[in-house]
Amino acid sequence: MLSWARNSTVYRLSRRMMSERELADAIRRKAKQKFEDIPEEDLQVLVAAALECGRVFGCLDDKAYAETKVRSGVRTGRSRRMLQRKLHEKGIDSDTAATALEDIDDFHAALAYVRRRGFGPYRRDIADDKRIVRELSSLARNGFSQEVSRRVIGLNRDEADEMMASAH
Repeated sequence: MLSWARNSTVYRLSRRMMSERELADAIRRKAKQKFEDIPEEDLQVLVAAALECGRVFGCLDDKAYAETKVRSGVRTGRSRRMLQRKLHEKGIDSDTAATALEDIDDFHAALAYVRRRGFGPYRRDIADDKRIVRELSSLARNGFSQEVSRRVIGLNRDEADEMMASAH
């Protein structure tokens, strides 16, 4: 069983980065399927062995996981609030998440979001009030403050492109 836990850990971590809780949940779920009627104590041993294996190989690091997810999220237009929620869902403790989110600028994330969605300075058509309200609502649903949303929507294309270039 321990060799299965090690092999399963190596396989999972070679395919994608995982938080400790994600790995523990996956190992627990698969072990229950593979080893019918496995006692809870044995499950805990398998999970502990899997986590230790991931740490030994250097593939399991919640701090690096959080930093990577945050960088990726900002590039794709996720707000600080959304990223914090996602990290919490993945089992990252609040201190680690706060450290990863420390230098996040919601304004640049909002710029990436509106560029991806074709809002604000990146819209093709002339905006009427109804469209602007829809764009602001979309930004709000994605965790951006009203101040940041209005600022981003109010930019012209050249200003937005210049700010996006300076962010990289």
